[in-house]
Amino acid sequence: MSKFLLPTVLNTDKFYGLTPGVAYIGLGSNWPLQQDQGRLEPIEILQHAIGYLSHYGDLQISSLYQTKPMGPQDQPDYLNAVVALKTELLPHDLLDKLQHIEQTFGRTRQRRWGERTLDLDLLLQPPWTLNTPRLTLPHAGLMQRAFVLLPLLDLVRLLQYDGQLIAEYPLVQQSDSICRIADQGWHSIEQK
Repeated sequence: MSKFLLPTVLNTDKFYGLTPGVAYIGLGSNWPLQQDQGRLEPIEILQHAIGYLSHYGDLQISSLYQTKPMGPQDQPDYLNAVVALKTELLPHDLLDKLQHIEQTFGRTRQRRWGERTLDLDLLLQPPWTLNTPRLTLPHAGLMQRAFVLLPLLDLVRLLQYDGQLIAEYPLVQQSDSICRIADQGWHSIEQK
């Protein structure tokens, strides 16, 4: 049995290094939004989404990464980050807020793993472990997605699952298709 066998079902209790009362949210965008006021590029969409998230609690924001799409390759690369949100919202209430923010930025589901103006995924919210029709916590694909794990490690450097440092997982070590394009602090919106 491999030392780094990836679990298929995750349990929040097996993570070490997470802060209770903090929700870890994945952000992604690879498609601009056309508005009456002009066009918002993916980085601007992410910056505005972070502004919305800040209404729900204090934030820590990872570096910004550029990644190849997980699904169809006939779409632009993604910009990805992770936010740690200190919040008292319950998981389903937070999910409602995330979906509202996605809709604000024109999120539509045209094809599985297709292009998106904004994708907000609730990854972890300790101490919660859930499996409901609307929400699975920890996020079901968390441990198979380096584009989520790398920015998560920016915020929780010594994160472990079941006694193993996630930074040592081969998926993280061999993540050469992911490029850090901006350090923490990229999220500030410059006034024009």
